[in-house]
Amino acid sequence: VQLVESGGGLVQPGGSLRLPCVTSGFIFSRCFMTWYRQASGKERERVAGISSGGSSTNYADSVRGRSTISRDNAKNTVYLQMNSLNSEDTAVYYCNADCIGRPRPYWGQGTQVTVSS
Repeated sequence: VQLVESGGGLVQPGGSLRLPCVTSGFIFSRCFMTWYRQASGKERERVAGISSGGSSTNYADSVRGRSTISRDNAKNTVYLQMNSLNSEDTAVYYCNADCIGRPRPYWGQGTQVTVSS
C-alpha cells in the first residue's frame, strides 16, 4: 500500500498549489479520502474530505472557499487545490484513505508546504 503526496514547496503569500496524492495497493474507489495538515508544534488538522464517488466534499473553516478537493478514481489519485495561501497554511500535508472493510485508515508520508515571501 502506498500513498504518495507531492506538489509541496515554497510559495509566496497569495499564491496557489495543487497537491496530488497518488495511491496504490488498495481499492481507491472504496475509500473516503481526506487531506490533513500539521504545522510545527501544532496538532494535526483535518483540511478537506471527499466521498468515494466524489459527489460529497467537506472543508475546514480555515480553508473553505479557497480550496478544492477532488479525485480521479481512474488514476487512484486525490487532489487538493489551495488558493490565496497565507503563512497559516504552512504545514506538512498528508492524505488519508478510510476504506470500507479496513479498521484503520492508510496514511501518506506527507509533503511540506511553506508559505513565505
